[in-house]
Amino acid sequence: MEITPTLTSKQKTAFKYLYDNKTSEVLFGGAAGGGKSWTGCAWIIILCLQYKGIRCLIGRSKLTNLKKTTMNTFFEVCKQWNINSGEHFTFNAGSSTVTFYNGSEVYLKDLYHYPSDPNYDSLGSLELTAVFVDECNQITEKAKQVLTSRIRYKLDEYGILPKILLTCNPSKNWVYTEFYRPSRMNKLPEYRKFVQSLVTDNPFISKHYEEQLEKLDEISKQRLLHGNWEYDDSDDRLMDYDKLVESFNTKLPEGEKYITADIARFGNDKTVIVLWNGLNAINFWTMDTNTVTEAANKIKEIQMLNEVILRNIIVDEDGIGGGVKDILRCKGFINNGRPLQKGNYRNLKTQCYYLLSDMINKEEVGFDIRDIEVKKKLLQELEQVRRKNIDKDAKLQIIGKDEIKDTIGRSPDYADAVMMRMFYEIRGDGKYYIQ
Repeated sequence: MEITPTLTSKQKTAFKYLYDNKTSEVLFGGAAGGGKSWTGCAWIIILCLQYKGIRCLIGRSKLTNLKKTTMNTFFEVCKQWNINSGEHFTFNAGSSTVTFYNGSEVYLKDLYHYPSDPNYDSLGSLELTAVFVDECNQITEKAKQVLTSRIRYKLDEYGILPKILLTCNPSKNWVYTEFYRPSRMNKLPEYRKFVQSLVTDNPFISKHYEEQLEKLDEISKQRLLHGNWEYDDSDDRLMDYDKLVESFNTKLPEGEKYITADIARFGNDKTVIVLWNGLNAINFWTMDTNTVTEAANKIKEIQMLNEVILRNIIVDEDGIGGGVKDILRCKGFINNGRPLQKGNYRNLKTQCYYLLSDMINKEEVGFDIRDIEVKKKLLQELEQVRRKNIDKDAKLQIIGKDEIKDTIGRSPDYADAVMMRMFYEIRGDGKYYIQ
């Protein structure tokens, strides 16, 4: 079977290294949508068709993700080249194996670092001809080393070199220190090659995909759109500090009034109630200790004095806040609830903090706070809003309340009360409604 694939310039470069007589390790990394997974699948398919009876491996941190993502690309490549299931290959989902008509096999492997198998002994009995690891930034360098040591099957018979292809988006871990940085400094060993991936390299990508990447938060945009390996993961805060400080001097147009409240749950937590005029936080109330009824009565008092309609009142429903919600019959905010509308967020709280950060950075939220201590605490808490697991291409997360408490010595009650105002902007009452 003769195959002549249409390749981008970067894919051609990657293939050149995969077929030369010097290179044994290739990292094809950078922006999303650059055809990296396609390249890996295409290479493995070509090898299996070209050499009878070889054994290849396609790996990823978790086998479930491998089957849901990388293997979809594998089957798409087969379809493009008229390589048909049943005729040219069979896929056994149970054993996670693809077997071609000529006896060549592809093993699908989970490469996660399990504490019960720190030395990857599960890979010890494998004899392989070639290896492709997708999203290699999610596996350990140890896993990569073990895989490399297993590439020895039928190499002499066919006169080919051991090769491993690694693909990923920019990450500040071993792929950065072992491939990207030495490449940038012209110190990469001869047996290793790095190929930079950019969205613009791929003429087949949808224009809408690039538009979607443009809408990401700045760090994600740098990594996934621009393929920037030098993003600053040491400063993973979501809010620009200068913009955050300026938000305490920002005066925005008046609008509907809202009340948001973070209800004390236990220990040293405080009940914090915020009155809003549009996107201006114009007053804060703090209750050091209170019963459910006392918190509800205080919110009722603020509501009546400021003529706030009931649907514009939201309280933290977790813990005893659920009792306050029931008394007031207002909206409840569940921190770990599902994100509103569409969004790649871990939960509702994360979604609201991301929007709050974006709006503060754009000077679209203002804080009119006369109490110096409240201003100091809110500024300190909002400064701690930081992204978690920045190198993992999973749902967006922020660091948890317990971690913030360890850092500043108290719960971020003021910040959480402010964050809940974003519920209305995302839900559709404000201009940030997500279609």
